[in-house]
Amino acid sequence: MKNIWMSMQNVLLAFVVFFGANSCLAQSGNFKLEKIGDGVWAAIVHDSGKAGGNAGFVVGDDGIAVIDTFEDAGAAREFLAAIRQISSLPIRFVVNTHYHIDHVAGNGVFAGAGAVVFAHRNVRAWLRTENLKFWDDAIKPEDKAKVEALKLPDVVYDDHLELYLGKRLLEVRFLPGHTGGDSVVYVPDARVLFCGDLLWKDHVPNLVDASTDKWIATLDLLSKEYAGSTFVPGHGGVANPNDVTIFKDYLANLRATVAKAQGEAKSDDSLVNAILPSLKAKYGTWGFWDDYAKTNILQTGQELAGHKRVPQPARPDIP
Repeated sequence: MKNIWMSMQNVLLAFVVFFGANSCLAQSGNFKLEKIGDGVWAAIVHDSGKAGGNAGFVVGDDGIAVIDTFEDAGAAREFLAAIRQISSLPIRFVVNTHYHIDHVAGNGVFAGAGAVVFAHRNVRAWLRTENLKFWDDAIKPEDKAKVEALKLPDVVYDDHLELYLGKRLLEVRFLPGHTGGDSVVYVPDARVLFCGDLLWKDHVPNLVDASTDKWIATLDLLSKEYAGSTFVPGHGGVANPNDVTIFKDYLANLRATVAKAQGEAKSDDSLVNAILPSLKAKYGTWGFWDDYAKTNILQTGQELAGHKRVPQPARPDIP
């Protein structure tokens, strides 16, 4: 009887340790981990934390692949420690879904742990240059140095890439819309799609580099080709196909209302004033409303007028 009781105590202790550790992860000030498939985890950031954009990881037979690495190296180290609570397998790959700093600043942390960093060709071309614009002309020397020291991708691709963790396949695919260098990462055996910033759930998107016509077409493709999948957006919680449609409708509605107001000769402040109230009535509760709503209108106006600046694609013959 005593041995049985001791065994029960050991089981209870193991239970408390396991779930206590996972509870600590869920209470992180920067992100929470959500298991969304067999060996597939999403790291959903807190908007008020330092992590920036969502990330995730996939545990395979012989290693781990990480999708995106946060905005802050300290948060990336927390992420690495959290992964180590799940698995001790080597971290073989990192995939950057695009170049924006809130998804790539932890590359060096994972490269230091042995990972090879993969991304679309344009990510390598833009990582240390285009990210500087987020500080405008007032960038501090230390911030400029941070951007210029970002870990570049080791391997680039143009259209499609297959990565294997033993028998487990990850399909990496270029799709246009958010930046011109965006990747999605599909885990077929779990039916999970990591979308990067091609999908935002209940958050107003950053359109600084966007081509919204191509983006809407990409979201149509995601809805059709990955129907029934679980979607991990770049910002917001884990999503489903209906969330893809909701976000697509936001972009389509934005384009339509901006085009109508431009047809009435509205521009600049008058364009914003004509559109913002109706946009707020429908989407005003979304995250980042104050950050991006007005600029979404102005940048879409620039795009439709044909004078929006977007990063130029990298040439394959230039490393």
